[in-house]
Amino acid sequence: MKNTIFISLLLISAFAPAQVAVGKTEITNSSVSLEFGDYDTNGKGLILPWVTNKDNVTNAVEGTVVYDLNDHILRYKNGTSTWVDLTKNETATVDGVSKDTTGAADTTLQDNLTDQPNAKVAIGTNGNTDTTSGILVLTDTDKAMILPKVPKPYENIVNPEPGTIVYDTTNKMVAVYNGTVWSFWMPQ
Repeated sequence: MKNTIFISLLLISAFAPAQVAVGKTEITNSSVSLEFGDYDTNGKGLILPWVTNKDNVTNAVEGTVVYDLNDHILRYKNGTSTWVDLTKNETATVDGVSKDTTGAADTTLQDNLTDQPNAKVAIGTNGNTDTTSGILVLTDTDKAMILPKVPKPYENIVNPEPGTIVYDTTNKMVAVYNGTVWSFWMPQ
């Protein structure tokens, strides 16, 4: 599945100038580099890159986001070169579902694969010249990414993969699946 997504994104980015729509025919917001289609009955989210351990990620730049299989936590690299735990911050109980750090991930699909060190999809005005390391790099400095929007993802995404991230349109929160349960980030 990851290979299919990677190849699809690679093909999309090869022909895309600065903005990409996934699961829809056009970008509806001019301040967006990457926008996902609206929720449909198939409920899908964005699966973040799995890493066996955050400390094994070399050349990670500020803003890098990964799902750490070692402790089943979503992390990002901040400006002080430390990894910040996003799953433990700003969590809440929603409809009786709360954060759990005992997540699980079946990695058999990727266990015997070798990483391609130069594999990369860059989307944005600097896409062809950007040298930032990463799998998916949004190169615009004045545009953002809109997460897939799913109402009550814990009910509507039937088989989420660890590291799935969406915007819950019902509860108005970002939701992340750790392989066991969903975690939610409440707005401040």
